[in-house]
Amino acid sequence: MIDRRNFIGASLALAAGTSMAQTQRTERTGRIVVPFAAGGVQDLLARAISNELAIALGQTVIIENRPGAGGTVGTGYVAKAAPDSQTMVMAAASHNISGSLYPKLSFDPQKDFAPMAYIGTAGYVLMINPDVPAKNAAEFIRYAKSNPGKMNYASAGIGSATHLSMAYFCGLAGIDVVHLPLKATGEAINEVISGRAQAVIAASIGALAFAKDSRLRLIGVTSPKRSKYLPEIPTIAESGLPGYQFDSWFGLLGPAATPAADINRVHTAIGKLLKDPVVLERLDKQGIEPSYISNPDFAKLLAVDYERMAKVVKASGAKID
Repeated sequence: MIDRRNFIGASLALAAGTSMAQTQRTERTGRIVVPFAAGGVQDLLARAISNELAIALGQTVIIENRPGAGGTVGTGYVAKAAPDSQTMVMAAASHNISGSLYPKLSFDPQKDFAPMAYIGTAGYVLMINPDVPAKNAAEFIRYAKSNPGKMNYASAGIGSATHLSMAYFCGLAGIDVVHLPLKATGEAINEVISGRAQAVIAASIGALAFAKDSRLRLIGVTSPKRSKYLPEIPTIAESGLPGYQFDSWFGLLGPAATPAADINRVHTAIGKLLKDPVVLERLDKQGIEPSYISNPDFAKLLAVDYERMAKVVKASGAKID
């Protein structure tokens, strides 16, 4: 005769074991790889959306910083990851910059990635140490021309948007300012505050906090029109360097072979986030102008931006051997 208590206990144990096995099989952890150190614009953006994205996807989403070589280390890691939408890179202008700046890469910025979801765009701001006698781009250029090779500009690393935006500025202006590469935008800003570097071009999120800080002087925005976040700051083009423009898109990219169903799952989730007032407020505080576009349009944007950045790299004179 079967002991009823033992039978029930065994049945519950079997059910629990089956449930646990199913959970282990179905519960996945997604990761957003940030190819730069913590504290930069891509890192802060990833952290601003990760919790809500996890809820929308019904799974855990973690942020993983993999800095190095202007973002190419982390980006290359994602290119070779399993194409299952569980590993994505928070990409920006530096993604396309690398294709023209580095003679050899372990990945192709265009062919090895699938656009998952476009998030928005952000401008950059030229900030200088107040000891530099300049109130606008024209005065900075004049001072640099009279002091060739005597000033430094800091960046978040070779190949980063903060590097190329300033190299492009120097190339168009015909000035000699020495590049001081670091690992993160925050470090670059601190170098300018300390006086070890005299200038940095940082994304709006890195500049907004210093708009009223006497340790830095904001003298120009890189966008084609004045920023809604810093309306009193003129564009670099209008204040001394006509034709200069630099801004950055932000979006999630996955490995090229990611199935359409997985891509659409992430794209739909981000689309919901871009309607969430809480998320929109966070992005606004970071100086990011969000926008929803389809993935085919995102793919077109990537292709056009790749060609644009190739021209910017050439004009900047920046080279990596």
